[in-house]
Amino acid sequence: MDILIMQLFSGLSLFTVLLLMALGLAIIFGLMGVINMAHGEFMALGAYTTYLTSIVVEQHTPGAMPIYLLVAGLLAFCVAFAAGYGVEWALIRHLYKRPLDTLLATWGLSLVMQQTFRSVFGAQEVGVPMPDWLLGSWKVTETIDIPLNGLFVMGLSIITTAAVFLLLFRSRWGLRVRAVTQNRIMSGAVGINTKKVDRLTFALGCGIAGLGGSAFTTIGSTGPSSGQLYIVDTFLVVVFGGVQSLLGTIASAFTIAESQSSLEFFMSGSMAKVITLLSIIGILLIRPEGLFAAKVRG
Repeated sequence: MDILIMQLFSGLSLFTVLLLMALGLAIIFGLMGVINMAHGEFMALGAYTTYLTSIVVEQHTPGAMPIYLLVAGLLAFCVAFAAGYGVEWALIRHLYKRPLDTLLATWGLSLVMQQTFRSVFGAQEVGVPMPDWLLGSWKVTETIDIPLNGLFVMGLSIITTAAVFLLLFRSRWGLRVRAVTQNRIMSGAVGINTKKVDRLTFALGCGIAGLGGSAFTTIGSTGPSSGQLYIVDTFLVVVFGGVQSLLGTIASAFTIAESQSSLEFFMSGSMAKVITLLSIIGILLIRPEGLFAAKVRG
């Protein structure tokens, strides 16, 4: 039972990574209809930003090492946000309402970014030094230990999810985003700058992926193709949860992560993934709109 409980917590760690990835993708794909195959590379960009920050801080201000991870997370978000802003201006804005073209273009972008990472940082995976307050574990019982880095990532995902909710549903900018999503032509007619909304929305989604990459460095190493390991599962989370549904994204990420982690306790990892995928496909055949369908006025 203790092993099963720790396995379930391992599922929570996977849940937090999927949630941070899926939040950004839900904004880009769910609200904008853009299939961003380079979303995983923006996660890797955030991870490499954290890696570079750790090197700079360690060499020049070693006394700040206990808090460098907090600064690195903010930098990772800003770098990925700026990169996403530039990509939307240079590439994505020319491909709206052409989903297959966005798929091919962003897939090509992902290959370019992977090769750039490989040329700059090398093909080997890199890791970051952990602050002392993230080392060790929280001893729940005599036989159950919860890693502190997993708790940190979980807390970060909760804060990020709450911030995205407030931004989308409790701010004027979020109101503009939802208005453009429901009726782009009417939104432009009432004075909303739809191009600016699109650009900031895409950049925000990329920024959240970069923040997810920064959090990922605390539980795993980073390589040029690290982002591609999660892109399929992330798309699966968004589609299964229901397009344009923040609550659906959270529920879907939790369901997929815990199901896969629990099944791995009884069988191999590959079989656990196969059974999870087959179950999701079966549910989508019965409910193609996902777990939570967006309400649209007729």
